[in-house]
Amino acid sequence: MVRIGIFAKMNTVYLLTGSNAGQREECLRNARGQIADRCGSLMDFSSLYETAAWGDNSQADFLNQALMIETGLEAVPLLSVLLEIETSMGRRRTTKYGARTIDIDILFFNHTKIRQAGLTVPHPEIQNRRFVLEPMNQIAPALIHPVFYKTIRELLKECPDTLDVKKL
Repeated sequence: MVRIGIFAKMNTVYLLTGSNAGQREECLRNARGQIADRCGSLMDFSSLYETAAWGDNSQADFLNQALMIETGLEAVPLLSVLLEIETSMGRRRTTKYGARTIDIDILFFNHTKIRQAGLTVPHPEIQNRRFVLEPMNQIAPALIHPVFYKTIRELLKECPDTLDVKKL
């Protein structure tokens, strides 16, 4: 659990978790629990969504889930904790777009734009990935993207991605 002072600023963060290796539902549940324990308060989360693997469609389908958390952590320390969670759950970064037990991406951090080595927020591909927009639309349809100044709902309507995304 993140310990913060009484006057510490809380940050609202949207994450996307994904898994296409091992017990996918259990991996997402485990990640959600670790995020709640180590990063802050879990405020909301979407249903699970299944979709074909993006980038390498020869592998198993993914399950994805969007999460909204409140955290006292700033973006870079949060990313460090999320990477530790991935590693503890068996994530190995050997092949780009390869199969993985867990993937945790920071989609939005407050309404800020961050560009530094290893971290770009908002995630630069949100508008192009239906598997991100569908679960985000369930929990935050009116959230405005700080680069495109469009809501998640609007971005979903305009999304060029044609992969089928099924709500479970």
